[in-house]
Amino acid sequence: MADTTCGAAPAGGAEPPHAAAPVRPGRTPSGRGTKPAARGRAPGGLTAAQGTAMYVGSVLGTGVITLPALAADTAGPASLVAWAALVLVSVPLAATFAALGARHPDSGGVSTYARLAFGERAATVVGWCFYLAIPPGAAAAALFGGAYVSAAVGGGTATTTATAAGLMAAVTAANTAGLKVTGRLQLALAVLLVVLLLTAVVLSLPHARTDNLRPFAPHGWAAVAPAAALLVWSFAGWEAITHLAGEFRRPARDLPRATGAAVALVGVLYLSVAFAVVAVLGPAAADSDAPLGDLMARGVGGPARHLAAGAALLLTLGVMNVYYAGAAKLGAALGRDGALPARLARGSEAGEVPRRSLAVISVLSFAALAAVTLTDTGTKPLVLLTTGSFTTVYAVGVAAAFRLLPRGSAGRKAAVPALIAVAALLVASGPYLLWPLSVTAAAWLYTRRRGGRRTGRRRPVTGAGASAHG
Repeated sequence: MADTTCGAAPAGGAEPPHAAAPVRPGRTPSGRGTKPAARGRAPGGLTAAQGTAMYVGSVLGTGVITLPALAADTAGPASLVAWAALVLVSVPLAATFAALGARHPDSGGVSTYARLAFGERAATVVGWCFYLAIPPGAAAAALFGGAYVSAAVGGGTATTTATAAGLMAAVTAANTAGLKVTGRLQLALAVLLVVLLLTAVVLSLPHARTDNLRPFAPHGWAAVAPAAALLVWSFAGWEAITHLAGEFRRPARDLPRATGAAVALVGVLYLSVAFAVVAVLGPAAADSDAPLGDLMARGVGGPARHLAAGAALLLTLGVMNVYYAGAAKLGAALGRDGALPARLARGSEAGEVPRRSLAVISVLSFAALAAVTLTDTGTKPLVLLTTGSFTTVYAVGVAAAFRLLPRGSAGRKAAVPALIAVAALLVASGPYLLWPLSVTAAAWLYTRRRGGRRTGRRRPVTGAGASAHG
């Protein structure tokens, strides 16, 4: 999952919600229309360069250490088409969220846009989709890290599963104790991932063979769509920066600049890694559990697998900590605001530890790990369940853009291809779309059952997620 300090994780839930009164879509409380973000300079705010670094860190995540192999297994060399398509899709999608963030700079991100455009129930749906995407996503991320350990030291599935369980237990314990991963450490982990990617690509490219690109579509061109559905995991996070829109010095100017630079950097990195995996490893890529380790081994020899395993463990541990911390805080905020049972509300305030919500996340994550281990289905179902939820949230966010952005604006124009792309991704998700649809229906019914007893009287939940992908 992308480390959206979202992703897949709803870190925005850690923000204290704003006590903003609900307003009609596109209107201020006075009825004169929604005002764009202030164009004056906010002293001490983020610059475009700093925003670019945070954006890249939010999109790059654990997915890229394994998904190139899963995509190659699904579509062969034609998986490169899926990677390229997701890069192209990222342009209008990121532009739409940048426009929303610049016009409505609020820490709630997509949840705020859903509330302004469609009301409290839509905002609750977004919160539930993020919250319940974390358990399968966390289990998959832990298995990704475990695969690198088993590739380095042996032991196969047993080592992978034991490592994954250890990572999940460690992160649960750390969050129960209230330990925090600092922003500087998260940035260091993002830099570590970039270095790992570039090292693997540069050292392995001399071993690339054009023969490994033939046949280009061994499973047919129809396999490109399910490969793209898998890869949404690596690209989840374009909505993450909206939670920090208000922190930019000049949101209307700097946020679009940061977005454009981040899309370019992430696109180049992902396409380079995907090409190296296919061109260097060839058919063996489909069977690799640790493709970056295999690439580095081709370049510098076997000991590189141990270096890759260590880097993958550090990266996975840091990203999972964000998943758990953000999701636990979001669950507490949802409980406080009546969108989840009130028993989960403890720990919703700043500085408190949401242990009950954390327990729910941890139990569900271990259940997901046990399910795929007992059924021997691997990580693919977990990834698709998570990406289906992310895509659903994207659909809500992009739909909100049509109600919140001015007609004829660049952001509104970008929302058209973005909505088409999201619709295609929803179709590509196939039966795995049943999970976010079930979550949506459950959230809708829950808010209807509670009626006006809580909804509308409590402070709105503004933290719907900043993404646990990639």
